[in-house]
Amino acid sequence: MADHLLNMKSAPHSPRSPITRRTLLKRAAGASLIAALGPLGGCAHFPATRRNLVQSENEKPGTTGWLLTHTRVDPKTKYRCPWIEGFCSRTSVGAGEMLDIKVSTNPPSPFVIDLYRLGYYGGKGGRHVGQLGPFQGSAQPDPDVGTERLRECRWETATSIKIPNDWLSGVYLGKLTAEKENLQSYIIFIVRDDRKCDFLFQCSDTTWSAYNRWPDFFSLYDDGTPPHNWYVGPGVSVSWDRPYGRYRQIFDAPLSQGSGEFLLWEFPLAFWMEKEGYDISYISNIDTHSNAKGLLRGKAWLSVGHDEYWSLDMFNNVQAAIAAGVNAAFFSGNSCDGLISISPNGSGQLSRTISRIGKFGPFEAEIKEFGGRWKQHGPNPSMLMGARSTFPYNGGADWTCVNAKHWLFEGTGMKNGDSIHGLVGWEHHGLPASRPGLEIVAKGPVCSGGKPQGVDYTATLYPSPKGNLVFNAATIWWSDGLSAPPGYLRPTAHGSTPPGPDIRVQQMTKNLFARFAR
Repeated sequence: MADHLLNMKSAPHSPRSPITRRTLLKRAAGASLIAALGPLGGCAHFPATRRNLVQSENEKPGTTGWLLTHTRVDPKTKYRCPWIEGFCSRTSVGAGEMLDIKVSTNPPSPFVIDLYRLGYYGGKGGRHVGQLGPFQGSAQPDPDVGTERLRECRWETATSIKIPNDWLSGVYLGKLTAEKENLQSYIIFIVRDDRKCDFLFQCSDTTWSAYNRWPDFFSLYDDGTPPHNWYVGPGVSVSWDRPYGRYRQIFDAPLSQGSGEFLLWEFPLAFWMEKEGYDISYISNIDTHSNAKGLLRGKAWLSVGHDEYWSLDMFNNVQAAIAAGVNAAFFSGNSCDGLISISPNGSGQLSRTISRIGKFGPFEAEIKEFGGRWKQHGPNPSMLMGARSTFPYNGGADWTCVNAKHWLFEGTGMKNGDSIHGLVGWEHHGLPASRPGLEIVAKGPVCSGGKPQGVDYTATLYPSPKGNLVFNAATIWWSDGLSAPPGYLRPTAHGSTPPGPDIRVQQMTKNLFARFAR
């Protein structure tokens, strides 16, 4: 059957649009649909010099319809939603490029895909940009276990979309809804651009993939040996050619079904930045890995949330960008810790598989614990970030000011010894580098369950020779102090809970961004 063309325009959102049998009969089951998405409003063909694109985008009507309202986990697997699940053929995609969407429904069921761009949108968190389908879904096969326990789905394409020129760079969700029981899950992808901007927001999707256990025990932390928990050696690979299962770590997060970890640690920063009208362009870890020149288009590059897994190319490209005058902020913890290789999938498509091959800059305690397992070691990340992961990794703390006269604290009212309760967690950075001009702005001991871990977190700032700055917040939970978007769950781990939006965290971030945007 010939491919269909579907022109989709922005329309009032109907989150449960009926899937009619009459419509389905017009399409052959399993037929590929290339959806040539029509203009959805906004600023077509963005000129490189135009500013306030984020402000203009967020003036458009928002909706909370992007939230999952009916999702479920198969208790046998603990992580997957086999009734409806899917994934995208690329982690990030530009205007005019094609994106394939793969979907499985078991049992077979008609389904639709509602597409949303995430942002502020009057506090609602998303804008509905269109609906695809209905399609006749079918149960796609579970992949065989390959070399290094790789699970790589070779599913049929449910639909292919061409990214419109007027879609602003951002994180986009596709909400999959099956007709049978109206069960839902997500797909997620990043729309990137190549314009100059103030801020490059890097999503931490190599780490999302590393922790993804779909269909049950197949993350980088599973080697097939019971009790299936926290293997940290080599010889395991994971693929983006599979759905994201439910988040596996410190709490149960239903909205993570298909969306990786973006909504957990990263969206509060994006939500707040879009509310404030900052000029942002979004990228994937894979863009940092593969496009060194692209990092130079931003005044500042941001690492966000749980940004653990880096390739050597990522390290070198960020290091080169900082040397060239790009500012950087690590609103993250445990960053640049696991050294990975990034390779093609079985069909030869680039950057679809990751394998853990070592650790960045091991130190004595870590060598004793893990040293014999790694094929290689990377450079010391503290020289890049100002501070690095400590061992043990886990714990929490209050974020305590130790340098109150620093411009970072202007307008916060903070004095030396003042703390933001619970902001450090559940992984952190410490062991500051010996770099010219490096300043420690916050510091304190890390505890787990009330017990000292014998390490300190240290938040740092240092100047590069070109006058640009590198900030390290030393915590995964910095974004929690900025906003709480719809559906957001406040985490608790190791006896520590972050505080929620705090005007001091917001003011420090504004102070930092004002310096970055000069």
